[in-house]
Amino acid sequence: MPVDYSLNNPDTLTKYKTSASISHKVLEAVSGWCVDGAKVLSICQRGDKLLDEEVAKVYKGKKISKGISHPTTVSPSSYITPYTPLSTDAEEAATVLKANEPVKIQLGAQIDGLGTIVCDTILIKADKDDNGEVSGREADLMLATYYANELLLRLMIPPGLLASGTEEEKKKAAAEKRPTATKITQMLETVAKSYECSIVEGTTSWLFERNEIEGKKKIVLLPTDKESRTEGVPEVGDVWGVEMGVSLGSGKTKTIDQRPTLHRRTTITYQLKRPSSRQTLSEIVKKFGNFPFSLRQLDDERAAKVGVVECVRSNVLRQYDICTDKDNAPVARLLTTIALTKNGITRLGAPPQLDVSKYKTDKKISDEVILKILEQPTARSTGAKGKNKKKKKKPAKKAVDDEEESSSEEE
Repeated sequence: MPVDYSLNNPDTLTKYKTSASISHKVLEAVSGWCVDGAKVLSICQRGDKLLDEEVAKVYKGKKISKGISHPTTVSPSSYITPYTPLSTDAEEAATVLKANEPVKIQLGAQIDGLGTIVCDTILIKADKDDNGEVSGREADLMLATYYANELLLRLMIPPGLLASGTEEEKKKAAAEKRPTATKITQMLETVAKSYECSIVEGTTSWLFERNEIEGKKKIVLLPTDKESRTEGVPEVGDVWGVEMGVSLGSGKTKTIDQRPTLHRRTTITYQLKRPSSRQTLSEIVKKFGNFPFSLRQLDDERAAKVGVVECVRSNVLRQYDICTDKDNAPVARLLTTIALTKNGITRLGAPPQLDVSKYKTDKKISDEVILKILEQPTARSTGAKGKNKKKKKKPAKKAVDDEEESSSEEE
């Protein structure tokens, strides 16, 4: 009998949660390694080593695949896409982090093909005595990204799912129209513009499936071409990778002339002609399946650089081009892996909650409709856990109303 990989099977959720706990642990460690002057390459290598070590500790002796669902990537200030340099590219291998720049850390683990990916943006501290308070444009960027992300998560909940009241009121709520992709984008742009920021064009959230992080459904913000339009809607039983990208500039993107180091296998089969290409693909299939990987994770990095050329040309592999903000403006990104259940959103792999009390700005969201949505919970309260959720929810509203007067209650 085939295994049920839907969320109806409790084992599925357990595997997702196990991979998420690994992703969280490694994200926390990698965030600590990101300091002024640290080499990006070294951080990525250490992150992947820790992912491998943590994955090896779970589901021992079970005949299931497990590993990395997304290699450790550390993207400097204006970089939008995940960035992971190679040791054999001397110039890029020397890339270091700089004080006060927003750095995007993305990584993930998978158990039995059920992957969670998480991305967080952190600001590199200028000195060790930094008390963590942030002001100016950096504060605007972090708050805009945080609230835009929180809004998008709430807009993904099917209408009426968390409705309370009489049966008639619940039916009425369920009959409400979902916001269109255009409406979702407009609302998110309103949040970004409140902080004089812009949504990054082409920011895409994907349906996650077993062994697949780009499923049949997607939500695309500010699509750049006809092919990248929103398809399908989030439904109960789905697992999504929800992405938010915000820029201090225009939000326009450009592809830069740097070697793409991140690749992923496609579903296309092709008889590769070169033995080196076949050897590289064989190693990729064995180690990574259909999940993204960095060329530096392969046994021989130099051979891999040669071996992937034919694979990409024949579309057996997809390469992820490196994109930055068109104006080289700082960019922040978040990625949250969520499960949509009958009780709302379960955040499987999520960046840590932003302590908004530490971000000082005179800007704020004034749109009443958006403020009302941000007040709503993302899940139904269940027992004691519900009380904690309510406590956490209040401060977010207070912070939106008045960033300056936020207190320690919000931590």
